[in-house]
Amino acid sequence: MERIQWPVQDLQEGCEWTTDLMDNFAIYFGHVLCNSFYPVLQRAIGVGSAFEGWSPREQDVVYRVLVAMNPPRGHSFQLELDTAGQRRGRNFRVRVQLECTCSREQQGENMLCFLHQPQEVLRSNQDASLLHTLCTGSYLDVQKTARWFYQLVRAIWPALPQSHNWHLVLLPSRRSCQFQVSNGAASFRIEVLFGVRQGDSDIFVSSQPREACTPSTTWPESYAVAEMKFFKCIARQAPPDSLHLKCLQFFSCLQLGSGFSTYTIKTIVMHLLSIIPVSRWRRRDFVRRLVDISEGLRFCVQVRCLNHFIVGNRSLPGEIRVPPEVQMAETCNLFHHLVMDPVAHSQAMSEYVD
Repeated sequence: MERIQWPVQDLQEGCEWTTDLMDNFAIYFGHVLCNSFYPVLQRAIGVGSAFEGWSPREQDVVYRVLVAMNPPRGHSFQLELDTAGQRRGRNFRVRVQLECTCSREQQGENMLCFLHQPQEVLRSNQDASLLHTLCTGSYLDVQKTARWFYQLVRAIWPALPQSHNWHLVLLPSRRSCQFQVSNGAASFRIEVLFGVRQGDSDIFVSSQPREACTPSTTWPESYAVAEMKFFKCIARQAPPDSLHLKCLQFFSCLQLGSGFSTYTIKTIVMHLLSIIPVSRWRRRDFVRRLVDISEGLRFCVQVRCLNHFIVGNRSLPGEIRVPPEVQMAETCNLFHHLVMDPVAHSQAMSEYVD
């Protein structure tokens, strides 16, 4: 323990700064978009490793947030499951449908009905519907949404109090909005993802891709908010000297450059935290817990099975809201590719031994 050089970056400070910045953005988003037919943007939710309290890369910390979107006036969102399916999770498309607002017209609201007013009247008296701005066909387009959000950030930044002392640099991204803010002494890299909530649950469909070439109208199912809430729940139960996050961080750092993703290590640790009381993750237990993580990874590689922590898990804390179809689903094997490809399995075994 004494010889481990732990990261010195204050993740909590970065999370708080990012949250304050996104809250300020949200205020201006509300003012700018209040009478538009663009998505209604909700307050950002911190997700990912930094907001869970750990990071495998001190020099490359990304403060990731999810901005939920609600449909604007006269529109509704319908989530359509991609029937092709994915073994690592489900994919959706967000169908945008127009809703009748004739009653609003009769009540004197300043809005014409997209369904029942003539097109020439709409074109000359009202902004275009969401179908004609951020959609491809009838479906919400991730890349168009990202470009629109970039424009919002660029336009609103000068009005924020942070702009007086911080410098903003927008970074390229096709399915999210990434930017760097710095003031000479500190620097934060922030990634904004977009999502649509499934009912009132903690499960979203989001812009974060699951595969390398994800179509622009495909929104993969995201469990990031549920996973963040799991770590918050564990933190409330943990004693002050708990090292469960340091175990996760340390083992993830050891695996950087190997064939095992940080998400794989995180999944193993989440499973262990659900069966090993958090009181047994203290300083005196540090080596034992690292061995547990190592043995868990070895076993999962050997049997070619690592179950997703959220999908099909009927033992999640009650405060994590999961739709029945996700909670009662068949377990999702994150190592399915090892089942299908014996060569990949052999390589995984050799990489682990190395």
